Formats: sequence, C-alpha cells, structure tokens
Amino acid sequence: MSYLETTKDIYKEAALTPDVGLCCTTNPIWELPGLKIPRIMQEMNYGCGSTVHARDLTNNPKTLYVGVGGGMELLQFAYFSRQKGGVIGVDVVDEMLEASRKNFKIAEEQNDWFKSEFVDLKKGDAMHLPVEDNSIDVAAQNCLFNIFKADDLKKAIAEMYRVLKPHGRLVMSDPTCEQPMNDDLRNDERLRALCLSGSLPIADYVKTLTDAGFGTIEIRARKPYRILDPKHYPTDELIYIESIEVAAIKDPMPADGPCIFTGKAAIYYGEDDYFDDKAGHVLLKNQPLAVCDKTAGALAGLGRDDIFISESTFHYDGGGCC
Repeated sequence: MSYLETTKDIYKEAALTPDVGLCCTTNPIWELPGLKIPRIMQEMNYGCGSTVHARDLTNNPKTLYVGVGGGMELLQFAYFSRQKGGVIGVDVVDEMLEASRKNFKIAEEQNDWFKSEFVDLKKGDAMHLPVEDNSIDVAAQNCLFNIFKADDLKKAIAEMYRVLKPHGRLVMSDPTCEQPMNDDLRNDERLRALCLSGSLPIADYVKTLTDAGFGTIEIRARKPYRILDPKHYPTDELIYIESIEVAAIKDPMPADGPCIFTGKAAIYYGEDDYFDDKAGHVLLKNQPLAVCDKTAGALAGLGRDDIFISESTFHYDGGGCC
C-alpha cells in the first residue's frame, strides 16, 4: 500500500466517524456576522490553521479548496462569494465529499444566505485537479501538502499554479519543522498521513513555491503545533513541530529573485524627513515599512547607521515594499 492509500484510508475513517483530535489546533473558529458554522463542521475541522482571510476575498473571487474536510472552510469561502459554483471543493475521498454534502444541508438550515449550490464539489486529487487553467482567483489547502513526498508535492504545487489566474493567490496552512527527522519517522506512512512526519523546514517549504514560479511569498503566521517525543515516537530526541500560514502569489518572478515576506520591517531614523534608496523604497522618518527579505538585505548592505532592520517575526499583514 502506498502512503497516499494510507492517507486516503485515514481520512475515509475520519469522514465516517469524525475525529475531533485528528488535527486539533488553537485557532479560533471564525464565525463572521451572519455566519453560523454547524458543530459537525467544527468537529471535522482537520486543518492546522486558517486559509480564510477577508483581504483575499474581495470582489466575489472564484475560489478553489483542495481537501474538503467537513466543509467548514468551503462554507467560509462561500460567505464571501454567495454565488452558484463560486467555490470549488476537490477531494479524492468519496466519503469526505458525501460528508460535506450532508454538512452543507445543515448549514443551509442554520444560515439564511447559504445554498449548497454555492459550492461545487468534485472528485479529484491534488496532482490532477479537475479545474481549467487560469480560472481561479484564490486557491487554498489546509494541512494537506505536508503529507506529500517531494515529487508529489512538486506536482501538487504546479497544479495550483496552473489553475490560478495571473496575480491569483495560493493560501495554505501546513506543519513545518526546523529539526531533522530520521528515516523511521519520514517513512512512517501513518505519521505522514497524520500531518507529522512530512513537515519541512520553512526555507525548503518556501523554495518549493518559488521553484514553481510564485514571485511573491507571504508568511502570515507561525505557531506551535505538535511535539514528537521519544516515549511515543521513533525518535531519540524531542522534535518540535510548528504550523505556518502562507500565501503564494502568482506574480511575475522578479529578475533578482522572489519577494519573500517573513515579517521584517525597516525603520529610518536619520535627520531627513525620509530616505529614498532609489530602488523603489521610500522610508518615512520613524515609520516602519514592511520589507521582503531581499529588500531587508539590500538596505542592511548600505551600511547606514540610521536604518534599523527588524528580525523576522513570521507575521505579515500586507502592504510593504514590493
């Protein structure tokens, strides 16, 4: 049995018998004005963060969500579009698709504005999306891509890039790990399916996105997720896993490389009212400007004593230098 078959079996069981602790997180369940999320959807929330951000969802975007879970984030996306087929949900597990359909009927009863036809559920897998090229404004996946091994991950990201419109956004949440994992962990199909042993370092995770062509990367959040300890897992040392929320934007790749935002800011505190680096970045006096890592390095390389560059906070809310 391949690791993908193991994954399919685990989520088939999670569809038939909701597993509240499968991917439990400290993230709140966003219930926006007029939005009521059924309890069954909350119990089947198998993500490790959130991919629903209001700033991504203006002007009735066409949205794609891969790995539907119990339908909670599909319902949240539909809240912003409210149109027939405005949201596409893709899953390889028949039982999960059927569970979502049932959950949407409950959502219709609890939300006057919602209709099940707002969400178009399709059978398919992340490596072969049943979606047209350049047709999606916002694509999302939550705690899925970390399961994939390198070649499959490359295919899945390439598929997301294919279906997105120019300047479209791929919004994701996945576990990451900065410590090395041994082969026993990496090759354990069940632990990989449970979103544990497939976790990549953040730099490697980001590189898979830029290698696919995404010109702008935003790391929006970084938070604790899991511990793998020697008493319960095949490891000699305690391993700390975090989850991150990332947006990869289908912008043209800059000639000097991608713009990767990790939450750095530049502050000018010199004698003038502002500093202009003549490269498109104007720093007003004592006003922090969010900068990508590339710009942060260029400003630091000027060797000035009146520009402060903060460390990465791994929290980015938009705006900034690029």
